[in-house]
Order: sequence, then structure tokens, then C-alpha cells
Amino acid sequence: MKHIFAIGGGELVDLETLEIDKKIVEATGVETPNALFIPTASGEPEGYVEGFKAVYGDKLGCNTDVLYLLQGKTSEKQAYEKIMHADLIYVGGGNTKMMMETWKKYGVDRSLKEAYSKGKVLAGLSAGSICWFESGHSDSLSFDGNQEWVYIKVEGLGLLKGIHCPHFNESNREADFVTKLSDIKISGIAIDNNCAIEFVDNKFRVLKSDVNAKAYLMQYVDGTIEKHELTNHEAFETYEIY
Repeated sequence: MKHIFAIGGGELVDLETLEIDKKIVEATGVETPNALFIPTASGEPEGYVEGFKAVYGDKLGCNTDVLYLLQGKTSEKQAYEKIMHADLIYVGGGNTKMMMETWKKYGVDRSLKEAYSKGKVLAGLSAGSICWFESGHSDSLSFDGNQEWVYIKVEGLGLLKGIHCPHFNESNREADFVTKLSDIKISGIAIDNNCAIEFVDNKFRVLKSDVNAKAYLMQYVDGTIEKHELTNHEAFETYEIY
């Protein structure tokens, strides 16, 4: 069974996504799962790391570990071994473009694809949800401090079809995502903060930690974008984006 949880956004350390996090841990089917945190996109701040340990370790009962890549102390072999040892791999938010570039240097992109093929549970928020799709609607250029930054399309691992937009209910994300989809003529998946989509093999369902949060199929049809709310919270449905 192949399992991915794509979370649109929310504050992990403030327990905003706790109901979703519980489902992620349960999906491993292991009493005390090994949970690996990959905080590359955020620059590996210790506060984020400690927050993950508090939620997934102290509260949800996992054995936690962290994959540091930006400190120059981890070899490609060590990165691979950490990923293969994990039952659950959680990718944090931040700069998706920088994260994907860093992963390629350490072979983490290949290792995560192998982990997926072996049935390890993959999860993440924001950049950590974009990475599982073919591509994502990203604010990566905002991390350069440029006041004139624009949203860009960033390539992901391609484990899930389509382009993904997290934080869909923030600021001008929806308008810009619709424009991007129209320009490149493809369909996408949009997810609000405190909402997630659970993918199991070729099926999916919507999970929420906030009843008002939503997920959408943004479908390109004959030159227009059709917005369809995804409402299957209980039963799984077949994932068909094209």
C-alpha cells in the first residue's frame, strides 16, 4: 500500500493540524513508528525540529529523528539510511525550490521515491505537500527578500499527478493559481490551511482539522478553470485529475 498525506498548511507546533497528524501516525500500522522529520525547506531551525518532536514524539508516541542536510554533516549514504529506517517521513514547509535542489545533491529525491515504493507513509505541509506532486504553485522567491517576488511553478517528485497549491485560502493564492493553470493548460489540486488529502494507491479522501477548511480539484476544461470542492471525507474515491 502506497500512502501520502498532503497538508495545505497550518501550525504544527500549535496543534492546528493535530487531527490530521493522528491519522498520519495511524496509517503506519506500527505501535511505535519511527518518524523522520525533513526540515530542509525552512532552513532546519531548531524551534521547528523541537516542535515536531513534541507533537510526533511526546504527544503521538513516535520515535523521532531528523534529517539535516544544510549543515554539511550528512552523507548521501547516511541520508538514505535514515529514510529507509523510517516508517513515517514528514517534510516541513518553507522554500520548495531550495529544498528540491538540496535533495538532488544528496539523492534524497531518489530515496523518497524508493521509500514510497516500499510503502512508507509520506506526509508534509506546504512545501512538504508540494513535493509529492508533479509540480507546485510556490512562493519560493519570497524567501530571497525581494519585495517584487511572484509565485512560480516548482517541479516536485511526481508521485502524484497534477500541480498543487497549498495555503489556498491565504491572500491572493487562488487568483494567481487560476492564472497559472490557464497559462500552462493543466489541472491542479488546491488545499486550504488545516485541511489535507490522504492518498492511498490511486484513491483519496479529504481530512480536516478545521471544519471550514476545504480542498478543491481545479480542472482545466476547454480553456477555462472549473473549481470543484472535494467532499469525500469518509469513503475513498479514485484519483483522476486529467
